[in-house]
Amino acid sequence: MKIRHPEKVNKPINPIKKKPSWIKSKLLNSQEFFLTKSIVNQHKLKTVCQEANCPNITECWSKRHATFLIMGETCTRACAFCDVITGKPKSLNSLEPLQIASAINKLNLKHAVITSVDRDDLIDGGANHFYKVINEIRKQNPNTTIEVLTPDFLRKGESYKKVVEARPDVFNHNIETVPGLYRKVRPGSRYFASVELLKKVKKINKKIFTKSGLMVGLGENKDEIIQVMDDLRSAEVDFLTIGQYLQPSAKHHPLHRYYSPQEFEELKLIAESKGFLLVSSSPLTRSSYHADEDFAKLRKNRNNIH
Repeated sequence: MKIRHPEKVNKPINPIKKKPSWIKSKLLNSQEFFLTKSIVNQHKLKTVCQEANCPNITECWSKRHATFLIMGETCTRACAFCDVITGKPKSLNSLEPLQIASAINKLNLKHAVITSVDRDDLIDGGANHFYKVINEIRKQNPNTTIEVLTPDFLRKGESYKKVVEARPDVFNHNIETVPGLYRKVRPGSRYFASVELLKKVKKINKKIFTKSGLMVGLGENKDEIIQVMDDLRSAEVDFLTIGQYLQPSAKHHPLHRYYSPQEFEELKLIAESKGFLLVSSSPLTRSSYHADEDFAKLRKNRNNIH
């Protein structure tokens, strides 16, 4: 008779490490949270807050801040860090631009953030849909500033130019991790293609703020992080966000370690010394976390320079 060791029974592929005390979600106003939820549901919209299980959803929705996910909730890529569903996406919803713009109006958003899944199945990677969404938001909400967080439009030629043509106030594309980890973490993406995209956007329209985000805790080292900062500055990126990678499940890329708040502060100081207009670096920092307040700071910092 064989005896099975308890620790070997149903052992996860990549056991999830216990979160430290400094990683806690906040709930500021439950009434506003449910109002945001009802408006999102009423317009049959998707948000990255829900689909990616963002740890800041309660705090942001309590302030009526939601990051809208366009072109469906199914991604054509399978990044090892992401909790969004991978598979064959549905056809584009032609009413989505109207639905998004209407929801923004009801939420009375001063700054709207629009992102999407990767749509490698589309000829233009979804660039024209971004264009339509941005234009419809402006039509219904002329005083709302717009931030887009786009895919890399890899192998889609110059389709990204359609997004730039719509003149979003902020063009964000996340670098996510250091180049040495791309094959494991972002197998469908290419590091230098992402850097080049940000560089091209800035070259076309200097007035558009460019932004990128980096996760830490995936197994990178400090020198690699600093190299990413240098690469992004060479592409004239204005705004860098640095946040802690939180492993969604045992099947996702393993968490190497948690960075302390002090380490995030150190990374912020290093990044600021490189010349970024703005740096947001903390354990719970995400691409659209405090995006409206950060946009105000970006404009102020640019005006102070000029």
